[in-house]
Amino acid sequence: MSASSPVRPGGRVTERERPPGAPRWRGRALAGGVLLVVGAVLLPLSLVATWARAELTETDSYVASVAPLAQNAAVQRAVIDDVTDGVMAHVRLDGLLKAVSPAQRPAVRQRFTRGIRGFVARQVRQVVTGSGFPAMWNGVHRTAHRTLDGTLTAPGRSAVTLDLTPVVERVRREVSHNGMGLDLLRRVPRSGVEIVLLKAPDVPRVRTVYDLVGHGARLLPPAAVLCLGGGLLLARRRRRALICAGTGSAAAAALLAAALALLRGRTLDALPALVSRPAADAYADAVTDPLRTGVWWLAGAGVLTAALAAAGPPAVRAAGRAWRAGAAARQRP
Repeated sequence: MSASSPVRPGGRVTERERPPGAPRWRGRALAGGVLLVVGAVLLPLSLVATWARAELTETDSYVASVAPLAQNAAVQRAVIDDVTDGVMAHVRLDGLLKAVSPAQRPAVRQRFTRGIRGFVARQVRQVVTGSGFPAMWNGVHRTAHRTLDGTLTAPGRSAVTLDLTPVVERVRREVSHNGMGLDLLRRVPRSGVEIVLLKAPDVPRVRTVYDLVGHGARLLPPAAVLCLGGGLLLARRRRRALICAGTGSAAAAALLAAALALLRGRTLDALPALVSRPAADAYADAVTDPLRTGVWWLAGAGVLTAALAAAGPPAVRAAGRAWRAGAAARQRP
């Protein structure tokens, strides 16, 4: 307020005597604040949508995420158990028990079953822990992911499974080469060892999510950038607006990290008892690792932006010099 502005006895300027641009600045500041809040919320949502689209639609990205699981002990144990269970479901001992009296058949069947299961499990373990299993694992997941993508992009309902038959085929070859002469694995059908990833009745619901993710990955990132940029342009005090934008983005990323941890726990708790919890933990960590890394990078970038804005232009210039010096050092031989 200038010294010549008329003032009422209480020290207040009348509405008629306010500067003519004050209402316009208040409207711009309000619009800028709203845009900054919306942009800070959309940033982590954009990250989720981009990650989900990559995992659902890009087979190479998905296979790269799950490839390290081939060496995970919990996952290997789960595969050994699943393949062994699938093989044992087709083992028939009735012909071997004909010469045994009916009273002794239950005990003999139990001993035979235990021995045969131990043999099959050892053969499966040799394959799963062997050097050729990672390539087999990647091939199985590549096929399953392509099937999932085709199921979600085409009409109809068909279950999506993880077919472990390649493991059975490798075990069959190992058994035929070791001279045991055991014909058990030949009775396992081609589709006899499968893990259901998506049940047919769940396909429409997942397809809806698939479509939303595709649209969100295309629309949310530019919308977040436009909102943040527009909010900064409309703000009257841009340094303060930058602090608020950085702080809001960091807070939104932290809330997203907490929500992901909660969702992960509830999803794993809802799995059937037959599913190995350690293997499910490892799978969830492998698939969501890029998302969790991106969330914490976003939180760190927001905190750094707010700190640099609060410190003022000298800190920004110092950070720029440090970044240029680091880039020059990396380029030196």
